[in-house]
Amino acid sequence: MGIFDRFSTVLRSNINDLISRAENPEKMLNQLIVDMKSQLAKAKQQVASAIADEKKLEADALAMKKQAEDWERRAMLAVQEGRDDLAKQALMRYNESLQGAQSLHETWVRSKQETEALKLSLRQLNDKIEEAKRKKNILIARARRAEAQERIQQTMSGLSDKSAFDNFERMAEKIEANERKALAAAELQEEFSGDSLQKQFEVLEYHGSADQQLIELKAKMGLIGSGSGGDAKRLGKGGETIHDAEYVEDDDTTK
Repeated sequence: MGIFDRFSTVLRSNINDLISRAENPEKMLNQLIVDMKSQLAKAKQQVASAIADEKKLEADALAMKKQAEDWERRAMLAVQEGRDDLAKQALMRYNESLQGAQSLHETWVRSKQETEALKLSLRQLNDKIEEAKRKKNILIARARRAEAQERIQQTMSGLSDKSAFDNFERMAEKIEANERKALAAAELQEEFSGDSLQKQFEVLEYHGSADQQLIELKAKMGLIGSGSGGDAKRLGKGGETIHDAEYVEDDDTTK
């Protein structure tokens, strides 16, 4: 498993764990970005190690190539000195070093290609994290909007719930019923307390009070006597009192 495969596996496990909890979208997204950066830093370290290994292979290949060149130069020196035996041994070392240099060079070339691919993947991963950071604010805004809409729906649901209003109406009806019961009890208490006969006459006297007041008003105006059966009087010209009999006589004389 490559370093980026391990990185993706760890990152997916962290994301799945956070999503399963989903306590706070904003907190979750921030934590995901932190995890991505942490894993990216680890991936950078591993890529840096791979690049270092590739550089070492390159250096080893160059060193082996130089060593082969040195043995070739020594073989030439031995030939010049007439030491063919030493020249042959030098040429054997030359061939070994040259083969080693070629093998290391081929390994370095493959390592170079791999490190370039790793660096490209690392740049792409970094770009994705930067894109995630930019999208984070949008996602947080959408999460907040969804949360606000959920609160609004809950509030609307609470407003549509008429249980509280129904309870209020039932309480109002109960209070009115209690008031009616109290009035009925007071009426019964008044009905069955005291002298009922006296109360009946009081009612009659109350209804006759208007007639009594009219008689008293006429007596005060002098239209009738102070007694209840007094003669009726009239007011003549000049304000003098004229009895009914006199009023009749005056009418006769005028004829």
